[in-house]
Amino acid sequence: MKKRFLALSLALLLVAGCLAACGDNGGSSAAPASTASTAGGGDNGSGAAIKIGGTGPLTGGAAIYGNAAKNGAQIAVDEINALGGLQLELRYEDDVHDPEKAVTAYNTLKDWGMQAFLGSVTSKPAVATSTEANNDHIFFLTPSASSTDVLGGVENPLTETIDIPRKDNIFQMCFVDPNQGSASAQYIYDQKLGTKVAVIYKNDDVYSTGIYNSFAAKAQELGVAIVSTTTFTDDTSTDFSVQIADAKENGADLVFLPMYYEAASMILIQADSVGYKPQWFGVDGMDGILTLDGFNTELAEGVMLLTPFNADSDDEATSKFVSTYKEKFGDVPNQFAADAYDCVWSIYNAIKDEELPEGISASDLCDKLIAKFTSPDFSYDGLTGESMTWDETGAVSKSPKGMVIQGGAYVGLD
Repeated sequence: MKKRFLALSLALLLVAGCLAACGDNGGSSAAPASTASTAGGGDNGSGAAIKIGGTGPLTGGAAIYGNAAKNGAQIAVDEINALGGLQLELRYEDDVHDPEKAVTAYNTLKDWGMQAFLGSVTSKPAVATSTEANNDHIFFLTPSASSTDVLGGVENPLTETIDIPRKDNIFQMCFVDPNQGSASAQYIYDQKLGTKVAVIYKNDDVYSTGIYNSFAAKAQELGVAIVSTTTFTDDTSTDFSVQIADAKENGADLVFLPMYYEAASMILIQADSVGYKPQWFGVDGMDGILTLDGFNTELAEGVMLLTPFNADSDDEATSKFVSTYKEKFGDVPNQFAADAYDCVWSIYNAIKDEELPEGISASDLCDKLIAKFTSPDFSYDGLTGESMTWDETGAVSKSPKGMVIQGGAYVGLD
């Protein structure tokens, strides 16, 4: 009995010393750019909160995406922990939209004791961290990294080969790039938005090229005329005069922009300067263009895109989420925030009724989540889709919504 009392006393001293040394940052000395939340604390039935990690660009040019995902995930964690019972702990690390930094961030989360992973927010980092998570058998559900290379096991439409083997523990909440491309082509065709289409895409980016490849294939199948196809890279992403001129000279009345909003904003500015005013059609990476510093949002008036989330929707769940997001973060949530929110809630729904053993390993939790997500009996109703399901490919099944920018806001289309 005396030995047990002594051991307990020493343990309490060690815990107190650790808390004094580490401060309130998830129990580690992580860099300031990382964030951790233990809101709610409590018991999940196994004596500790389930640790969920994520990496994203919290600083740098793509920070709007990373911070939106982190904030959306945080709201979900707070709501879940307020219910009692199963508790979650969230931590994000900054990857600055860089694959090597993302791997470093992933290893920091693994050292922290991460049991489930929201992956990386953008595609290039996610390709790298999905490989690490696959090797470690940690469940991976990214809100927004849409490249098929993240999942693996998907046929390359150009070579008709499987370039990367399927990673069976990797899942996506967002549309995969081929689905975005083909859905965009189908929407343009169905709505008769353009008779001659130009495409400008970033040929050193897996996100942009993946969407372009499926868009071009679907356009050909539907008989949509692509009259101009031009590209750019990181090194040429400030001058789009050649691409705009080619689209204009070939009579394109619609320009498809499968890219992130920074490059798209430059194209809109430069097209306006030469009086070129086609219909512009984008993808989910353009969500954020209205908040870009120094950008005249009037130039985005009438821009159309497909996205799974509409912050202007009046359904109860969306209204509550938008209201909470505005209150906590002073901004309107974008699709990345909504997808991350859905990631956390879907993980919770998958395991909330499970009897989780004390100290469950990330690998054992991964097995449970894979089985649940691929079960025909499991579906999830969220902000970004109803009755969402996943199969063995890891891709989500849900329907996109057509959006148009009007009066400086996104407005849903029928």
